[in-house]
Amino acid sequence: MERTLSIIKPDGVSKRLIGEVIKRFEKNDLRIVAMKMVHLSKKEAEGFYAVHSERPFFDSLTNFMSSGPIVVMVLEGKGAIKKNRELMGATNYKEAKPGTIRHEFASSIEQNIVHGSDSPETASTEIAYFLNALEIFDY
Repeated sequence: MERTLSIIKPDGVSKRLIGEVIKRFEKNDLRIVAMKMVHLSKKEAEGFYAVHSERPFFDSLTNFMSSGPIVVMVLEGKGAIKKNRELMGATNYKEAKPGTIRHEFASSIEQNIVHGSDSPETASTEIAYFLNALEIFDY
C-alpha cells in the first residue's frame, strides 16, 4: 500500500468543500489514515514550500497557504499518489479534466482547492512535515 499527503487548501476549507473532497477520496478506494486541521504561520508555509523558494510565486503561495486553516490528510491505497493526482486534476484548473476537484471548484492556479504529493519521496517528506508516527493509523 502506498501513502500520500493531501491538503485541502484555505480556499477549499472556506468554500466548505472538506466533506466533498473526502467523499471523492473514499469513493475511489483511498483510505484516510491520518487527518487534522491546522492554520500555518507564514514561516511554516515557507518551510513546507521551501523547494519553491526561488520561484516568483513563492511569496503569494505562502501568503495564501497561511491565510486560513487547511486540512492535512494521509491517504493510503494502491497507487495512492497517482490516484490522488488524477482526482485533483491539473494544477491549472483550466486544463483539469471535467469531474476533477480542481476543474469543478478551483478559481486560480494558486487557489486550486487541494495539494497532493507528486512522488513517494515527496510524500514521505511532506507527511513527516505535518504528522508524526503516533498520528497515522493502520486499520
